[in-house]
Order: sequence, then C-alpha cells, then structure tokens
Amino acid sequence: MRFFKDLSLSAFTAGFVAVLVGFTSSVAIVFQAAQAFGATPEVTASWMWALGLGMGLTTLVPSLWLRKPVMIAWSTPGAAVLATAGAGHSLGEAVGAFIVCALLITLAGATGWFERVMNRIPMAIASALLAGVLARFGLAAFTAAQTALPLVLLMLATYLVARRLLPRYAVPLTLLVAVVHAAWQGQLAWGAVHADLTWPVFTTPVFNWQAAFSVALPLFIVTMASQNLPGVAAIRASGYELPVSKLITLSGLATLVLAPFGAFALNLSAITAAIVMGREAHEDPARRYTAAVSCGAIYVVIGLFGAAVTGLLTAFPKELVAAIAGLALLGTIGNGLAAAVRDESHREAALITFLVTLSGVTIAGIGSAFWGVVAGAIALAVQQIGRKAAAGKDIAPACKMALDKKTEASKAAAK
Repeated sequence: MRFFKDLSLSAFTAGFVAVLVGFTSSVAIVFQAAQAFGATPEVTASWMWALGLGMGLTTLVPSLWLRKPVMIAWSTPGAAVLATAGAGHSLGEAVGAFIVCALLITLAGATGWFERVMNRIPMAIASALLAGVLARFGLAAFTAAQTALPLVLLMLATYLVARRLLPRYAVPLTLLVAVVHAAWQGQLAWGAVHADLTWPVFTTPVFNWQAAFSVALPLFIVTMASQNLPGVAAIRASGYELPVSKLITLSGLATLVLAPFGAFALNLSAITAAIVMGREAHEDPARRYTAAVSCGAIYVVIGLFGAAVTGLLTAFPKELVAAIAGLALLGTIGNGLAAAVRDESHREAALITFLVTLSGVTIAGIGSAFWGVVAGAIALAVQQIGRKAAAGKDIAPACKMALDKKTEASKAAAK
C-alpha cells in the first residue's frame, strides 16, 4: 500500500505531536462543557467517543483519498462557549443545539459562501492571521521555562542540535529526550491511565428556540470565526489546494450524525494542521498526508479507548506539551511572518492582523482570530482607498495633458 511506503518516523511523530497538543491543551474545557449540562461520567466518556471518532475519520479518510493532509478538530472555543452557556439547559437541549449548529455548518459548506469570503482575503492577511494564532504557542514554549527550566533548556538544546545534524528528526528526537527526562524525574502521571473501552450513550435531542439562540448560534459563530477561518489560512499558507467547502460540509455532516452522542462541533484545524503540514513532518509535501492519517488513526483509538488514552496523554507534564508544540511550530510561524510582511503594500495591515490575533482579545464572545482579520481588512481598505485616490489625482493631469496634445495635433492636421 502506498501509504506505508510514504510513511516516515518524522511524519508519524508529527501526527502524534498534533494529537498531543490538540488534545491536552483543551480536553479539560470539553470536560467542563459536558459537566455544565449535567453529564454523567458515562455521558462524558461518550462525548470523547463521538469526538474521537468524528475527528479521526474525517481526518483519516479525506487525507488518504486526496493524498493531502486534511485536519479536522473539535471546536475548542465552542467548548468554552458551552462551558459558560450550559447553565439552565438540559443535556437534551444541548444535543438539540448541537444538531442546529451542525446544520448551519453544513449549509455554510454546501453553499460555498464561507470559501468565497476566504478567497477575498489577501495572502498577507491570511499568513498574519496564522502567525498570530500560532505565535501564542511559540511564546508558551519559552514561558514554560519559568516552572520547568531544566526540561525546556534540554528540549531547546536537543532541537537546535538535531536541526543542525538530523533536521528531519528534530521534533521526534526532542520529544523522545523530553519524555525520558520527565520519566527519570518521576513527572509522568501513569496512575491516570486505565485501560477501559468506551461505549456511546445516545441522548434524545430536545429543540427549543432558547437553546437555539443561546447555545447553537454562538457555537456556530465561534466555530466558523475562530476555528474554520484560521484553519483555511493554515491550509493556504502551507501551499495546499483543498476543497474547503466540501471539507466544511463533511465536518458539518459528521457533527450532525454524532451530535446525539456528544460531538458538539467539528471544524478545520489550524494549530495541529500547521504541525502536520510543515517541513518538520516531511521534506516532501506530497508525503505529509501520512502525518494527518497517523493523527486520524490515533484519534480513532482515543474514541474507542477514551478513558485510557485521555489518561495517557494527560500524563505528560504541561510544560513538556507547551514546549514541544512551540518548537514544532517554529518553522510555520517564521514562514507565516515572512509571507505577511513580504509585500510592502500589505505590510502594515498584516502586522495589525498579527498583533490583534496574538492579543487573544475576545469581543462579544468571538475570539481574536476573527477580530484580527476584521482589523487587518479595515486597515487594508483605508490604505487602498487612499492609494486609489492619490493615483486618481496623479492620473487626471496626465490624461488632461494627453488629451490637450491630441486636440492640438488634430487642429494642426486640419490646417
């Protein structure tokens, strides 16, 4: 099979790091969201089953089919919305809201309106958006040194030496050294690992307008603005051409099918996509899809053995996860910044996009990724309007002079 011929250690490690980063950084928020609706431990485990299978299959199958890395993840800001909006709503009403959100996501993909909007965003703005989203992880890698200085310094030294001697295996070697160090220091919480098979729990949906407006609509808005928007930016900054509308439709349909079991919102990923689409996954872009397939396969295992894998992934020290994420994303952050400031006519607008996105500001419940694009688009529009007006003033006298010369020539010819 071609997949096994294309698979490499660096690609598999990139897939594993993507799972490690995406899972451990937000699984606690998902648990809080489930508890906000009064979910029992069995129902919470069912949520992990649904999300794991949903992310895994919608990542694995398209990546194998297209031979390009496709990354689908759960909506982390969506989970945060649920954790705060759950009060006063039953679990059945939550599932009903998930279904409404899934229908809206499917509609956005099927009509193609979201992709048309993305097509109008300049590459400099999209690159700045991606760099702003990922830069926070780069900062977190070095902030972790405040609480785990020896670990972070060891990881940084390993990464730099490996980048010099074995660049393809820099991230795998760094991860290996970090895990060995953490194990040697007794920092791995193996007691949280329990080998239990997860079973799905069906929840009958309940539909009402209160849940639709207070849960479904905010969940849809933050998923599209804070997840799918930077997700498309990650795809395009990496140089891949993917059927964005079809993938969004697929994520919506998968959410629709799995919503009664706890899948609240699936969407395009940005952070984990940057990990598997970068050079650290493989030098050959045509073989990086194997990293996404590996990631999808691990997600499926998480779904089937939710409790066991959750314990395994959360056994790693949080500083290790933060450091490996930041180091794995260094190349993508650098490329994003380079592309953002390359064109001088877009540079200032791109920097505004980057800084607003990096700030992490949340307005009206919508994250900084959306507001970064809005701020950059406004800045670019003001700059372009000014340039067009100036260009118009410069062109008008020239046109008048040319017209006068043509008139004089015509008069001379007539004489």
